[in-house]
Amino acid sequence: MGYESNDTIVLLADLGVTLLLFTIGLKLDVKTLLSKEIWAGATVHNLLSTAIFTVLLFGFKFLGISSLASMSFEQLVLLSFALSFSSTVFAVKTLQEKGEMNATYGTLAIGILVMQDIFAVVFLTASTGKIPEWYAIALFGLPLLRPLFYKLLDKVGHGEMLVLFGIFFALVVGAGLFQFVGVKPDLGALVLGMLLAGHKKASELSKSLFNLKELFLVCFFLNIGLSEQPTMTGFALAVLFLLLLPIKGVLYFAVLNKFKFRVRTSLLTSLSLFNFSEFGLIVGGLAFKLGWMEGDILVAIAIAVSISFVLAAPLNRKGHELYQRSSRWLKEHAAEKLHQRDQLINPGHAQVLILGMGRIGTGAYDELRSRYGKIALGIEVREEAAHKHRAEGRNVIAGDATDSDFWERILDTANVKLVLLAMPHHQGNQTALEQLQLKNFKGQIAAIAEYQDQLDNLLEEGADAAFNIYNEAGSGFARHVCDHLNPKFSSPN
Repeated sequence: MGYESNDTIVLLADLGVTLLLFTIGLKLDVKTLLSKEIWAGATVHNLLSTAIFTVLLFGFKFLGISSLASMSFEQLVLLSFALSFSSTVFAVKTLQEKGEMNATYGTLAIGILVMQDIFAVVFLTASTGKIPEWYAIALFGLPLLRPLFYKLLDKVGHGEMLVLFGIFFALVVGAGLFQFVGVKPDLGALVLGMLLAGHKKASELSKSLFNLKELFLVCFFLNIGLSEQPTMTGFALAVLFLLLLPIKGVLYFAVLNKFKFRVRTSLLTSLSLFNFSEFGLIVGGLAFKLGWMEGDILVAIAIAVSISFVLAAPLNRKGHELYQRSSRWLKEHAAEKLHQRDQLINPGHAQVLILGMGRIGTGAYDELRSRYGKIALGIEVREEAAHKHRAEGRNVIAGDATDSDFWERILDTANVKLVLLAMPHHQGNQTALEQLQLKNFKGQIAAIAEYQDQLDNLLEEGADAAFNIYNEAGSGFARHVCDHLNPKFSSPN
């Protein structure tokens, strides 16, 4: 229809990519990335998928696919590299909606995605071919300024100043500084994010920038779309790319299974990564800009990314059901050989199980202990949080309450009389409730939720009691005040 991209759209698109890399840096836990299953798993998958895709695309070229016929071997490798990535945005969104960001498979998926993002950033930096200025060596002194950065982050509070802090550090201190010394500015945003990742407000900072980043990324996708017109060739090539998607998923499963993760963990991680990536588009967009890739190829990647999201969404929603159906014929590792992060657990003789040891679960645990003694066992999906609770004297173990395998062990005792579903996300509580029903749990079940329809849903599905967390917080506050202040009020007239 005659619409074209312009300088404003390009600028906003670049801002979106820069903020994306900054927020990725904020989530980078170097200790997690040093885990062999993360760095080695991501590297092996990237190399294998790039190699296999290159061979298959070369075969398609040999068969006479017109869009691939003019591509050199190096261009096919670059295209395969772009298709080897999975979407960080898609995986984070689906994991958040299911409340499984901290599940074993969730942390695996995010770790692999972060490694893939690093691969992409290295490519984006190397592809410019620019030699940094001699004074770029001063960038190695940035970690020495981390205490100053932390103090500034402490001072900015929680409102609009936090957003401005994030924008300033991403675009000026990060991208601007690196560009000044002749290094790719995107890498600067990632590095500054990494320097702030250890701060207690890093997650809050990332969330405060989320909507702004998403808005600017719309401009990135818009700019890609306005670069070339969609053609029948582009659609046909996109369908061809989608034929590579099952291979990608199988490779994820095979690599993770080699690290002795359970079938469920390997399968759900693979489903979370079963898509093409917006970073593949970023790589493809740069290659197109540098003349390394034809417009039809870029259009095909864009269409393939979109369709892969449509295919992956229902698969992820039905992930637990797919596992239950496939677990019968997928071979499981022996329990004693399982990866340490994926070991099955023994609950002991607990009479009350509290699933989710956040603020609400912790409060419930402490109240039950003060009333009845040590009868409760807390279940926390994050290993570090479970360790902290144990250090504070609570009986807490790490485990994923949405894991059907978890329930095989957690309810092999008749002592459990009450289960409290205190996880922060409704879908996680709902999934745990479904697992309890499948195991014919005879005790009582109480759950929390934020909205009335969620409360009604939990009661309909078999919970004995469901509580609105906001209403209960108010009444709990009033009880706390009365108990501790013992106010004296006069009788109303």
